[in-house]
Amino acid sequence: MMSILLPVHCPCGSHLGLAQQNFHEIAPPVDYSFVPTWAIFLGSFVGLCVIGLIVWLFKRRKKPALPPKTPREIALEELDVIANEIETANPYQFSIRVSDILRRYVTHHYGLPLTRQTSIEFLTALAKSKSFSTNEKSLLEDFLNRCDLIKFARYEATSADSRLLLEEATRFVKGEQTTAAVAA
Repeated sequence: MMSILLPVHCPCGSHLGLAQQNFHEIAPPVDYSFVPTWAIFLGSFVGLCVIGLIVWLFKRRKKPALPPKTPREIALEELDVIANEIETANPYQFSIRVSDILRRYVTHHYGLPLTRQTSIEFLTALAKSKSFSTNEKSLLEDFLNRCDLIKFARYEATSADSRLLLEEATRFVKGEQTTAAVAA
């Protein structure tokens, strides 16, 4: 059951005036802050900008640079990449790529202009050079002769020939001696 309250008026009217006298108007809110509102917003904005600037500078700061890769590391990485292509690559194209990698390595590591010379010119200069051991000279000569045979004589190379070229180039770059020199 619901009840409805109705205002009750006193017949004498004396109580009504007394009730109105007990209640006052509600006072507006009192500003108790010693700092003006605009200063709070300005301070917050400046603080957020400073924090953002610090984060941006922290992320942007220079990271220590990695030392540059040596010609040997570059050549070994390139040889590893093309090692996966032995079975699928054309032996002619493969021999050109392996030869280019080895020629760039010799040019950058030893400062010899192998990329601008024919194999015969380089082998002639190589015979006079003291930068290479006898085994390295022999390995380079064997490698360049095999490449020239495939590239210029159009020798019908197979993936086994490509594998042999890759092994010789890798041994030379790593500084390993030829198997004939190791056996001797």
